[in-house]
Amino acid sequence: LLVIAKTEEAMAHLSRQFFKKTSDREYIALVWGNVDEDEGRIEGNIGRHPKNRLQNTVYEGDNADKGKPAVTHYKVLERFGYVTLVSCKLETGRTHQIRVHMKHIGHTLFNDERYGGERILKGTTFSKYKQFVDNCFKVLPRQALHAKTLGFVHPTTKEAMSFDTEIPDDIQACIEKWRNYAKNQKEVL
Repeated sequence: LLVIAKTEEAMAHLSRQFFKKTSDREYIALVWGNVDEDEGRIEGNIGRHPKNRLQNTVYEGDNADKGKPAVTHYKVLERFGYVTLVSCKLETGRTHQIRVHMKHIGHTLFNDERYGGERILKGTTFSKYKQFVDNCFKVLPRQALHAKTLGFVHPTTKEAMSFDTEIPDDIQACIEKWRNYAKNQKEVL
């Protein structure tokens, strides 16, 4: 989802909503690993990675002043063993925020090449599993992140507006593959 302002006044109004954290933004992400907590809050300043300028990273402790404050709330939607489907809501809007925060807590986005999720991070060493994951990468040749919901107050009418989109076919197909894999693993056990 994307919102585009038609006028400078509308742009200023929308920008204030994003700055004051009154807009509603929900993303769906498939991440590596079994997220233990059903829901949680990730707080950590985000700034440019010191060694890889194409990435951002979380700065903590004595280095926290190097980044800008960022807060992401997540909720587990479904667990598939080696990957987890989560909903992420943003309080802030930093570049790559979900990608950086999820990696920071040990759950890199599935097939996120920039942050290392394009290789097997959880699972077994069996060749059939590797083939399964490679097939998932082929079905979903990008990071598993989707902007699902966008809500804001209309700049002119002051009406609360909310827009919701379906999960794209490539992400949905990958989720189905993982759902079937997890189901088959339970049946074997």
